[in-house]
Amino acid sequence: MILRHLLLPEILELLQEGRLNELREFLAQQPAPEIAELLTAIADQDRVLLFRVLPRHLADDVFSLLEPPVQNRLLEEMAQEEVRHVLAKLPPDDRTALFEELPARVTQGLLGLLNEQDRKKALTLLSYPSHSVGRLMTDRYVKVRPEWSVAQAMDHLRKTGFDSETMTMIYITDDKGRLTDDLRLRKLLLADPSARVADLLDGHFACLQSLQDQEEAVQVFQKYDLYALPVVDADGILLGIVTVDDILDVAEEEATEDFHKLATVRPLQVSLKEATLGLLFRKRIGWLLGLVVVNIFTGMGIKIFEVTIAKLAALVALLPLLIGSGGNAGAQAATLVVRAIATGEIGTGDWWRIFLREIGVSLCIGLAMASAAFFLGWMLGSLQIAVIVAISMVAVVVMGSLTGILLPMGLNRLRLDPATASVPLITSVADILGVLIYFSIATAILAF
Repeated sequence: MILRHLLLPEILELLQEGRLNELREFLAQQPAPEIAELLTAIADQDRVLLFRVLPRHLADDVFSLLEPPVQNRLLEEMAQEEVRHVLAKLPPDDRTALFEELPARVTQGLLGLLNEQDRKKALTLLSYPSHSVGRLMTDRYVKVRPEWSVAQAMDHLRKTGFDSETMTMIYITDDKGRLTDDLRLRKLLLADPSARVADLLDGHFACLQSLQDQEEAVQVFQKYDLYALPVVDADGILLGIVTVDDILDVAEEEATEDFHKLATVRPLQVSLKEATLGLLFRKRIGWLLGLVVVNIFTGMGIKIFEVTIAKLAALVALLPLLIGSGGNAGAQAATLVVRAIATGEIGTGDWWRIFLREIGVSLCIGLAMASAAFFLGWMLGSLQIAVIVAISMVAVVVMGSLTGILLPMGLNRLRLDPATASVPLITSVADILGVLIYFSIATAILAF
């Protein structure tokens, strides 16, 4: 944040005046994340020049921290040899993330710039299904054999560990490459050099499956609280590791997607700052048009009870209060349930208990709101109106709340994203039910 907000004018001035050596010396002393944020904030033409000023080792680190759209724009402005070097230095998982965001034609061209080994790695990772753990893997890890001595294992780490993404955990494989255990580096460092690696193992380890959904991987990381987890195939062969920085990106994307869906916005693939007018229109208009159709039923419900409304016009004045309360109660319940499903807090075995508890909670909320609605109905109408409003308030709040939990649970049971049960959809359904409940109760009471 310091570079972007305090030193940006000075940096741009050095850039425009051509004082590149001074700029290079200054940037060489700055942390890579700060420079990456700075590059994101400046214009494209300045971004390319500033990136080329960076020392080679720093440029590699900075590039890996940029978002794929920014990386793509930089690559478009670079010479072929520059692109070749940048792609070669990218970690395999970051390179896969970049290729995922690019058109197939562009990806094909970039793959052609890689050497045979890197190209094979990239194609292997891209062959995994979208949003699977395999897309997040890196092969930069350290593995040792159980029959080795601690001294042999340490020698192996010194020779091969320089290119590892993390050294906090060492992985143990058998002669067929199957993962058999993991070992914290600290335990290895403190062990007797003559001891065998097998003597340090406890046989307990956590791992991910290569075809496992990335969202499930987030829950595994939360459960075991590790910096990295190994990835295996169906036969238990160690394929790579996934680090927590990649999982944090997945968690952020999933949370953002759920927020968008809850507001009936189709998930954006770019930041809001970079989204065009046309993109935002396309992402938002579909659901809104659908909700227009849904809300037609609210008007039809009101039309059905024209006779009741004609008898007591004061009922209409209190209609927004009731249907708004039902919609808000449903939105609260839906938000809690969708988030609990997304984080794995509740499963299918918990649904019946959640449902029964929600009946009790919504009934208490409905009774509390009914007491306030009773006096409001009495003030605006009569005792008869007050009774109608109070009873309706309880029924509407309970019905709205149950709708708010049943719809996400039903979608999850059908293996659909429960976040699709968006707040506007819940409130629209609650509006329709609220109108029918309110005027049905009013009609029944007025009949006596």
